[in-house]
Amino acid sequence: LCQLPGWSLRPDGSIVVATGNDDALGVYKCTPYNRYGTAGESRPTRVLLKDPPAFAVRPKEEYFQEVGRELVIPCVARGDPPPTVSWVKVGSVGKSSAHVDGNSSLVLHPLIKEQHGVWECTATNRVATVTAATSVHVLGTSPHAVTNVSVLPLLLAANISWEPGFDGGYFQRFSVWYTPLVKHPPRAHHEWVSLSVPAGAQHLLGENNLQPDTSYQFSVLAQNKLGSGPFSQIVTSVPRGFPATTVPPEPPAVPLPVFLPPPRALRANETARGVLLSWDPPVPAGVALGGYALELRQGKGGWEVLERSIPPTDPRGLDAFYEFRLVAFAGSYISEPSNTVNVSTAGEEGTGGTPWLFPASPLGGGEGATC
Repeated sequence: LCQLPGWSLRPDGSIVVATGNDDALGVYKCTPYNRYGTAGESRPTRVLLKDPPAFAVRPKEEYFQEVGRELVIPCVARGDPPPTVSWVKVGSVGKSSAHVDGNSSLVLHPLIKEQHGVWECTATNRVATVTAATSVHVLGTSPHAVTNVSVLPLLLAANISWEPGFDGGYFQRFSVWYTPLVKHPPRAHHEWVSLSVPAGAQHLLGENNLQPDTSYQFSVLAQNKLGSGPFSQIVTSVPRGFPATTVPPEPPAVPLPVFLPPPRALRANETARGVLLSWDPPVPAGVALGGYALELRQGKGGWEVLERSIPPTDPRGLDAFYEFRLVAFAGSYISEPSNTVNVSTAGEEGTGGTPWLFPASPLGGGEGATC
């Protein structure tokens, strides 16, 4: 076998011939053996070379013919042994009205709309089977049904698309038909609603008033000047509704801000002990009053907050002009400042000490003395 290119011996004893030619012709015998010898050779087998089918005349890729006329499509095949030629319409159900003549040609007479489509010519012998396909276009008919209808559900609407069928040789238009699916329709047959499609379009954005979470059936119809084709396959879809609204959790209770009115009628009176400050309490605001804080500034300087003790003052404070104002506080709330009162120590003899503020009544109207 090594002297024959493309020949090989398998472990099971089979001979493989990669390319069949005249070298492979002849009678063959197989003799099995092992270390104990052999039981004899096999019966002889003859190898013959046969030709698979080959098309001598192939049909063209497509044919166009008017309805009612005759269409003959040739298909000639050769082989050894001679192949059998047959024709079949792809996707057809049942027996076709076409026939094959003595030259293996397909004869369509009279040509009808149902013969539109793809036809296959098949040549078969004992060696192999080969196939050639052609498309038959029947002119002068109503449109064919559209295919591959799909529906994309949208918000209260749907986007319908499809692939057009053959137009029958004339310009065709499309319309989309739809109807809701209800368990108990008000009438014996629920009505379909049609929507016209703009010329040349192969999709349509459906109505925007479809009911959410309701099943709808959709179908597409093609029409030309000779009439309407069959409806497409019905597709069922459910338009989307508005997303369900969820009730947000209640925010934590935030206390409403309370407006704390300022103390009223702050007054300054000179006494033998010094200057006496007095005031009236704020207008009641629904919260317990916590006390007061006194603010002081000298001349045009900034305001200083005096809490429970009065800080050391500048020596000039013993002979200067002062302004006082009062604020009330309740917890974390603090009022606007009260009116201001003016106090002047010019010409007075100082004591060398620091002025002090003594509130007489922190929670009501009060008095304070500075010495």
